[in-house]
Amino acid sequence: MNPLFPDLNQFFLPKRIAFIGATEDLSKFGGRCMRLLIDFGFSGEIYPVNPKRDSIFGHRCYPSLADLPQRPDHVGIVLPSMGVIGAIEECVSIGVPFATLFSAGFSEMGTEEGRLLQGRAVSIARSGGLRFMGPNCNGMINFVDGVALTSTAAIKGQRRPAGDLGIVSQSGGAGQISVMWRAQQAGLGISYQVSCGNDADLDLLDYIAYMLESEATQVVMVVAERIPDSKKLRALANRSMELDKPILMVKAGRTLAGSRMAASHTGSLTGSESVCDAALRQMGIVRVEDTNELYDAAMLLRRKKHLYGNRAASTSISGGNLVLAADLGALMGIDFPPYSDNTQKELKAFLPGLSGANNPTDLTSAAIGRQDSLQEVVKIISQDPSIDIVIPIITLSQASEIRGVAAISAESSKPFAILWTGCAIDDPTLTHDKLVAQGHAVYRDSLQCMKAVRVAMRYSQRRQLIMARPQPKRPADIPVQDARKFLRGCLGTLSESESKKLLKIYGIPITNEILAKNSNEALVAAKKIGYPVALKIQSPAILHKSDAGAIKLGVIDEQGVKDGYQAVISAAIDWKADAHIEGILVQEMVEDGFEVLIGVSVDPTFGPVITVGLGGIYVEIIRDLTFRIPPLGLLESHEMLNELRAYPILSGARGEAPADIEFLARCIERVSWLAVDLQDCMIELDINPIRVFSGQLGGKVVDALVVLK
Repeated sequence: MNPLFPDLNQFFLPKRIAFIGATEDLSKFGGRCMRLLIDFGFSGEIYPVNPKRDSIFGHRCYPSLADLPQRPDHVGIVLPSMGVIGAIEECVSIGVPFATLFSAGFSEMGTEEGRLLQGRAVSIARSGGLRFMGPNCNGMINFVDGVALTSTAAIKGQRRPAGDLGIVSQSGGAGQISVMWRAQQAGLGISYQVSCGNDADLDLLDYIAYMLESEATQVVMVVAERIPDSKKLRALANRSMELDKPILMVKAGRTLAGSRMAASHTGSLTGSESVCDAALRQMGIVRVEDTNELYDAAMLLRRKKHLYGNRAASTSISGGNLVLAADLGALMGIDFPPYSDNTQKELKAFLPGLSGANNPTDLTSAAIGRQDSLQEVVKIISQDPSIDIVIPIITLSQASEIRGVAAISAESSKPFAILWTGCAIDDPTLTHDKLVAQGHAVYRDSLQCMKAVRVAMRYSQRRQLIMARPQPKRPADIPVQDARKFLRGCLGTLSESESKKLLKIYGIPITNEILAKNSNEALVAAKKIGYPVALKIQSPAILHKSDAGAIKLGVIDEQGVKDGYQAVISAAIDWKADAHIEGILVQEMVEDGFEVLIGVSVDPTFGPVITVGLGGIYVEIIRDLTFRIPPLGLLESHEMLNELRAYPILSGARGEAPADIEFLARCIERVSWLAVDLQDCMIELDINPIRVFSGQLGGKVVDALVVLK
């Protein structure tokens, strides 16, 4: 077990459960929880705790935990918020390992009082070795072993059979109704379900870890309002890849967060949702838009039939449904390629009346009078080596034909997504949820089906890439201690000159430049560098020199340096009279090459983030950007570049010479290690632009800005 995660075996499978706040009043939370715990079939000891009652639902009631005959493994607590602290102290006093705090009135209230009360609960629990779920949660359901600590009406009545899908949600309604109940209605079975509320102690990542390790779970579906720990999430994602157990996630809250005015371009460009999308994709966690996409995709993914390509085949007696499927598929990157010559021959031999052996295959005319046409054609096209997934479309058919298609699906090594829009005309007991319960992926609507296929493609292809990629290795020539020594005593924003010196330590080429304190020094520097030169103000108070007009480009002679020096100083003073001015940076002019931005910012969830995009003065307008969580190797650095819309330009469009992409990838790799090494002291890094030359001529950083804590 990874030491980052607790052992939750007793949490999910307790032998003895106590319930503080138990009652027989079903209008109250404590009454509903007690009734469901009993009705769900829990086979262990149940200890209701209520000093006002002798028994509850036939179980002896105890005045306090101290009066119990044995220590419980798990305690449910339903009390007003001010009574929770005493209950936690009771749990600690007798050595209870786990509790679930259903009670509300804590940090979710948004008050200082609630926040402090929650902090006190955590402090007392941790000092006494107690771990708890909640507060403000709706509990846990273990379908595998028959344990329910929850109040949800979604499990009233006969207990549904356990399945192979786990669910973790901070919300009760989203996890228990929108995902669990709806998935069960579709024919799927659930192994474990958790609605964990505020995540004050145990958090949703801890429950995901348990489900991943459980043999009863093949896919974990997550509805997250917040991600508590990026290090733990990354460990979970790695384990998910190793075990080939997908994590699918709806991450709520797509509005742009962190809207502060950042000092660098990078800080203003990086929105938390853009980072979240990129981070989850990088880890192999598939983010979906809505809760139904979780269980729709899980239908396909739980079968472990990987979808490494995007080539689909489909057939139906309904031409309209085929056209719709092909149109929707095209929008989602699903291709319907021509069949192989051999498949076309087999189709024409089986159905001589077939107008064309096209993909998708319309059986409308050729199938008349043939009861076995759909299943036989499905069998033929499923064996085509140029096809990755089969999508049979069934409307109104006889039960034997529907079962025949399902049997081919079960036997095939390829994934099947069965789109069944109608019913079995001769057997009303055969329904889509019955087929799902048997292990098939069956969909009622084209959009639902194609979205599920897209998710399965994303997971399989991303996992294949991640498993084949070597772990990033730090370049051997990076002197981390030199960088730390250079930054010793530095605070706030570094000047361009100082920022570039830091990059140079990491082996990233910078422009030839000299800091001048007066016009005479500027003349000497320009002569040494060679004309033309750029003159730039150097002041930590003036971050964007162009906005202040404190920059002169293309200066070609001594008079230009003299005039330019004074003009730049005057512009800086006019812009910010009290600015501390370090001098003027005299810099070689670098006008050739492609302008690229490389940046580092700090996300509140994921920590350091690498941003790469098309650079220059229009970066905020064009917003051609991609993101990663460092550290990165060369392969991932190349992946970032490939994702840019501008990549065809970088790689040489319309006969233009390509940029030195290998050089650029190495720079991205080195910046990623800089972000990791200095994350304790650096807030932002903005390289805009780095000019990348054609061929194999490398490039140079033209401008840079580092912001320290």
